Amino acid sequence: MEPRVNFITLVVSDLDRARRFYLTGLGWRAAFDAGGDIVMVHVGQKVVLSLWAESAARAEIGEVSRGGTLPFTLAHNVASPAEVDEVLVAAGDAGATVHAATQRHWGGYSGYFVDPDGFRWEVAYNPHPIGDVMLP
Repeated sequence: MEPRVNFITLVVSDLDRARRFYLTGLGWRAAFDAGGDIVMVHVGQKVVLSLWAESAARAEIGEVSRGGTLPFTLAHNVASPAEVDEVLVAAGDAGATVHAATQRHWGGYSGYFVDPDGFRWEVAYNPHPIGDVMLP
């Protein structure tokens, strides 16, 4: 099997709220919007972020649980520490809970925001060569 990810699906409790946060608040564009069930956004050359209404997801994948800090994060890399701060401000303005950026022991600079459903996003500047690979 080739190592790649094409879709990242977030099962959200309120699709309208998620749509407002990601599309209106962060300014992302929907590539596909199936009304009350699912919204898809291109987040990379061959990667789609899918926002799936919990009721529709439950019908296909079974029960969905919530609570506490989810055991994973999503990441958005940028080209400078200043951009980290700018993205965190934009996320806060869109309604996210923001955890301020700081210099990290691995040499980068990053902070976090939590979307309305509790999904935690890292916003990071990575000065190492792999950081350049992540940028458009």
